[in-house]
Amino acid sequence: MRLLYTLAWWLALPLVLARLWLRGRQEPGYRQHWGERLGFYPRQLAPAPATLWLHAVSVGETRAAEPLIDALLAAWPDSRIVLTHMTPTGRATGKTLFAKHGARLVQSYLPYDTGAMPARFIRHFAPRICILMETEVWPNLIHQCNRYKVPVVLANARLSQRSLGKAQRLGKLITDAARGITLVAAQTQDDAERVRVLGVRDVVVTGSIKFDVVVPAAALATGAALRAAIGARPVLLCASTREGEEQLLLEALARASLPPDVLLLIVPRHPQRFDEVEKLVLTHGLSVQRRSGLAQDDFVAADTQVLLGDSMGEMFAYYAACDCAFVGGSLLPLGGQNLIEPAALGKPVLIGPHTFNFALVTEQAITAGGAARVADADALMAQASALLQDPLRLSSMGEKALAFAAQHRGATPRTIAAIKPLLS
Repeated sequence: MRLLYTLAWWLALPLVLARLWLRGRQEPGYRQHWGERLGFYPRQLAPAPATLWLHAVSVGETRAAEPLIDALLAAWPDSRIVLTHMTPTGRATGKTLFAKHGARLVQSYLPYDTGAMPARFIRHFAPRICILMETEVWPNLIHQCNRYKVPVVLANARLSQRSLGKAQRLGKLITDAARGITLVAAQTQDDAERVRVLGVRDVVVTGSIKFDVVVPAAALATGAALRAAIGARPVLLCASTREGEEQLLLEALARASLPPDVLLLIVPRHPQRFDEVEKLVLTHGLSVQRRSGLAQDDFVAADTQVLLGDSMGEMFAYYAACDCAFVGGSLLPLGGQNLIEPAALGKPVLIGPHTFNFALVTEQAITAGGAARVADADALMAQASALLQDPLRLSSMGEKALAFAAQHRGATPRTIAAIKPLLS
């Protein structure tokens, strides 16, 4: 099966590269560093006592990895981390987050999973460990790690029932790869049990590293400045929205009885959709400003109905600036996004019906009283309207969200403790 998988990769490679080039029209980062994606590296790094390799696909995984990366560098002070990504936005996020570590953190794209390319990566960087964040399982990469005796850890691992079903349909290809994983640090007991079904031998439950995230002081300052630019009017944030959701939100807004001065702050998950969402807002007859158009001393106009969050790396600032947050990817069957960040900032969280990617944490937040589930966009607007017009309820729900986030911290030291024997 793995040989057929490898052949499929080589046959598809011209199409993959063509797709990269086409995506580069909207995101120029896709046209850069192609050599890294093919397993070629222009320079040899200076020697380091130990190189630790951590892979975070895109923005969400990169931000989630911050507490773990900080802890790894603290636990092994002579080490260097090679941080790999698949997307330019993930790489840009990593560059911003980890500039504080200087030469101790090196970034690269993950090579395509052809077998030869991951092998070249391993020979070039000589990592002592490979840490994959959340749900990444690459059969050839894991095979080459086993071949070169590099332990493979799946950290902050989550596996929904739906994803387990997809993995099982791939049969021996995935089960062989799963057996090649040295250690899985799972977010929940349910995740751990599903991972064991695939054949992983060593699985521990550590909790979600995302609870350990430290909100940067700079993000709080940016959020405060943005709030000052908005003024005292209530702010409903719709964060990490996906294609199709903005249409539902704007249609529901037209039918809703929100406070007349409410500002709808929409932050699409994918930057290539910023222009598309702006056009959609305008077609609904709503006035819109873009975050990127706000100079340092600018104000959001009093008659602006929608503020489009079209900046990268400012999600904490957007959460800090809002009164109530809806977490996207959940109105449509897309699995939802991470609600821990708004909870960590003490913001009441609204979430749609589709949260299978974060099922347990969503239910825990709802049980704690820091989040509420809504059936559809109309219910979202009705719930938001009720909260924004009831300061005591809004404040109470925010306090419960903050307490919920604080209660679940500690996954990072548990993950470090599980990794330590592999690096002894």
